[in-house]
Amino acid sequence: MGKGAQQLTSPAVKDAAAKDVLIHGQLYDVTNFKHPGGSIVKFLTNNGDATEAFVEFHGRSKKAQAMLKAMPKVAADAETMKARGYNGKEARSSALSVGYAKLRAEFEAEGRFDANASEIAYRIGEVVLMHLVGAYLIMATDHFFKGLLCLGIVSGRCGWLMHEGGHYSLTGVIKTDRFLQEAIYGVGCGMSAAWWRNQHNKHHATPQKLQHDVDLDTLPLVAFHAQVAAKAKGALMKQWLKLQCYLFIPLSCLLVASGWQLYLHPRHAHRTKRGKELAFMGLRYVLLFGVVFKDLTWLQALGYYNLYNQIAASYIFTNFSLSHTHLPVSQPDDYLHWVEYAALHTTNISPGLVCNWWMANLNFQIEHHLFPSMPQFQHQHISPRVKAFFEAHGLHYDVRPYFSCLKQTLENLHDVGHSTDAVKKD
Repeated sequence: MGKGAQQLTSPAVKDAAAKDVLIHGQLYDVTNFKHPGGSIVKFLTNNGDATEAFVEFHGRSKKAQAMLKAMPKVAADAETMKARGYNGKEARSSALSVGYAKLRAEFEAEGRFDANASEIAYRIGEVVLMHLVGAYLIMATDHFFKGLLCLGIVSGRCGWLMHEGGHYSLTGVIKTDRFLQEAIYGVGCGMSAAWWRNQHNKHHATPQKLQHDVDLDTLPLVAFHAQVAAKAKGALMKQWLKLQCYLFIPLSCLLVASGWQLYLHPRHAHRTKRGKELAFMGLRYVLLFGVVFKDLTWLQALGYYNLYNQIAASYIFTNFSLSHTHLPVSQPDDYLHWVEYAALHTTNISPGLVCNWWMANLNFQIEHHLFPSMPQFQHQHISPRVKAFFEAHGLHYDVRPYFSCLKQTLENLHDVGHSTDAVKKD
């Protein structure tokens, strides 16, 4: 820790266990701070620069701003700024920070971060209508499997929509977005919004960074990088990984979703006393088994539920995997600038009317990682300026066709799955 951290007036910061974060050139004492959003704060404790991360995660939160203001702090000295400011790359990254802040200010002035009532009505109306259509096809017509497909797709689209709520970019009102996320994720997907926020924000803070990005911590069901696959133990797990490129879409996605729905998410909601989330999850099963599947036997209902769940899980997890998983990783002791994470570890999927709908505008992942609290329908409008910003700073703006990127993602799964053989030969 640099001298700046030692100058903090808090007694706790003077000992070896002192912890601080650097935001806007100020060192804040977080030694005894318990972050409401979980352990994400540790990723930039005593190292790196948390300025952009704080702005993007907490730009809408008056509570977070007040908490930061109340913390013990001191201006970081020149030595600390040289080592940690702009994540240790002062000359290049300070220019990035200035350019990024300027671009963000322009977007704010243009109202790009403002909620849009018609977009909110469309997004929520779509998932409600698709659920009604799917239920009608199953219960009142001979088109059972069309109805099941419709329900599977809309369950996946609930995942897209709750994602928007979880970033507080749907209505822009934190309490409202949290409630909508809890309802949409609980009923539509059977999962916990609080668990998702805790984990997903860690991904956004450090995408594709080993030991930091939870989306890389995927064993035993899948491994997206050789350094993760190397941790696989036992012949059965290693054989599974060798087949993962074939198993990922039809089976692994379903197993992940089922594990989340039946154990991980209800356990988290119960442990953290989130009764509302448990109620929404319970309502999901009442509606499915008590209404939609009521004329089926229990065995039939369970079988069709798993088919519906497989459609939903493979739809959303496969699409999410296109954005990062086939790209390089950074090491645990690497500290990249916020913009570099978006440039080096994120790819966009070629836009178009169908693809934009299919991926709910999250085919613009670069824009989403730069500005996670911006309503996602705005991404297509700002993308040309983001590309120009990247080019001005010598960064590659990565855009790939949908099916080419899907092929690369599956090829990466194949190569990673067989990487343990290469290690053995060495």
